[in-house]
Amino acid sequence: MNSELSSLTIKQKLGQLFMFGFEGHEVPEHMEMLFRDYYVGGIIYFRRNTALPQQIAALSSGLQQLSSSYNSIPLAIAVDQEGGMVARIDREVTVLPGQMTLGATGNAELAYEAGRISAMELAQLGITVNFAPVLDVNNNPLNPVIGIRSFGERPELVAQLGSSMIRGYQEMGLSACAKHFPGHGDTTVDSHQELPSVAHSLERIHAVELVPFKAAIAADVDMIMTAHVQFPALEPDGTPATLSPRVLTDLLRKELGFSGVIVTDCLEMNAISQGIGIGRGAVEAFKAGADLILVSHRLDRQLEAYHAMEAALATGEISEQRLDQSVARLLQLKQQQQRRQQQAKQHWLNIGNAKSLRRSEAMMEQAVTLVQDQRGHLPLLAGAETLVIWPEVRQSTEVDEVIEQELTLGKQLIKLGLQVEEMIVGTEPTQAELINLEEKLQAARFKQVIVGLYNASFSTGQQRLVELLQASKDIKVVYISLRNPYDIALLSERDSYVCAYENRPAMLRALGLALSGKLPFRGRLPVTLTAGKR
Repeated sequence: MNSELSSLTIKQKLGQLFMFGFEGHEVPEHMEMLFRDYYVGGIIYFRRNTALPQQIAALSSGLQQLSSSYNSIPLAIAVDQEGGMVARIDREVTVLPGQMTLGATGNAELAYEAGRISAMELAQLGITVNFAPVLDVNNNPLNPVIGIRSFGERPELVAQLGSSMIRGYQEMGLSACAKHFPGHGDTTVDSHQELPSVAHSLERIHAVELVPFKAAIAADVDMIMTAHVQFPALEPDGTPATLSPRVLTDLLRKELGFSGVIVTDCLEMNAISQGIGIGRGAVEAFKAGADLILVSHRLDRQLEAYHAMEAALATGEISEQRLDQSVARLLQLKQQQQRRQQQAKQHWLNIGNAKSLRRSEAMMEQAVTLVQDQRGHLPLLAGAETLVIWPEVRQSTEVDEVIEQELTLGKQLIKLGLQVEEMIVGTEPTQAELINLEEKLQAARFKQVIVGLYNASFSTGQQRLVELLQASKDIKVVYISLRNPYDIALLSERDSYVCAYENRPAMLRALGLALSGKLPFRGRLPVTLTAGKR
């Protein structure tokens, strides 16, 4: 590795520090320029880049081939395939449970197995890094960005399941990336939009937020991603963790002993881009201790980050010795990935094979959680006319994507023999949809109503929908959380409430079986819930 490092020019070394994204399912024209002139060493995929497995594998191969024309070092290709509701790839692959779904099983062996299955399929698509697992301890019901992406609120559970998942990923040839250091769980602000702050004491941070990351380091995790979050106890002047030497070097490197690759969260997020700015942010993050700079979207911002780093090297603000430290870590990791994949290949199963799909379904069956049913509305009555209200995601955000998915809960219950009429509404129901619901309820035709809630705590329309149902006294109503379990705050202690944690097809299958009494409710809440209405 030392000989390889010494053979590189400054420009070639600099290119290894960057991971960029782009639009489309094919290699874009400007990518040759980035490889030829900047020797860019990493690529990140989003849903905009992924369709079917054959296309993704061809894209990865095309990128590696183009890069190799100008660079002997293989590309790192990354994706955020956390599972559940954050899965950039979901067609003809095994979509594994999300992390709170696994948290509801309480089973570290299942987390390990989910990591193995995901890794062997991603590796066959040419992907080398999964930006997962999320090790944030989600103990704040108002957190708008983590929520079900976390295993739960107990540091020990997050540590146990997270480190097990890391082992699964890395045994199958992929690099895992624990995120978001030192913890994004106890925030009420999304760092995609603005800069959050965690104002706890140093003792509390060590006792809660850092516990899973210490376990990840003990499990030899390859990468750790930074959080664009302020921690005044660690950095009194309010510098975000991504830009803080006290956080990345003093705490993560020296105190916790992490020797792997530190990657920034995307610098285009508003917490950085609308604060210090992307160019200066790249320089300060690198000076703080980051090795890999992530700029996921716009070419102009990617070049801004590169040229800012290039200028800092030219002026001596960043030394070549410091550059060499990070490049050495990145080269070592890429070599390690290649060795691991060669060893793991003999254990790989085909992408989307029946065994893996069944294992994912079995995991979901362990997770469906009955929170409360004081009135005995469950199991559902097979012969009763049933209205299912299905919330449909119609607008994408950074953490909530519009997904092409034919299966709904209503369709699943029809498969199980129930008499169902399904009403599809938006996750922000319109006035017309609310009026339509009111008319259906007044007709008094339905004996039971199944209501899917989807982050209803953040939706005034869904809150109004709940109010309409609670005013209908003679109908059996069962509320299902299809994402954020904290939606129970809209309900009373007497409302029937089930947590599914996600709305993926495998979960809807398990959910339907549990609601109809064909499977027991096996899940256990990984977070504390309190009904809001007495």
